[in-house]
Amino acid sequence: MTYAKTDAFDSDLQDIARIAKTLSHPARLAIIKYLAECNKCISGDIANELPLSRTTVSQHLQELKNLGLIDGEIDGVKICYCLNQKNILNARDKIQSFFNLGFSGCNC
Repeated sequence: MTYAKTDAFDSDLQDIARIAKTLSHPARLAIIKYLAECNKCISGDIANELPLSRTTVSQHLQELKNLGLIDGEIDGVKICYCLNQKNILNARDKIQSFFNLGFSGCNC
């Protein structure tokens, strides 16, 4: 039986790695920032805010949606996106708890 090498690590580290991977692109960070400044917006509006094509923006939106950081609601032929507050706060807390582990003992 084969398994992914990531399975050898505890679930908290796997969660943090998934969050970090999803947030590792500046376009996704810009999307989250834009959505945080608005109540809701249409995917086309987001594409107008970024120097990327609508197709590329849609791919980034899908990555954020897959992780649950944003929600999409169908509104006619458009999709209105907003932040999933619960999951955003959960992601923040997981990353923050990792960096609060106490790295002060490392003197390299």
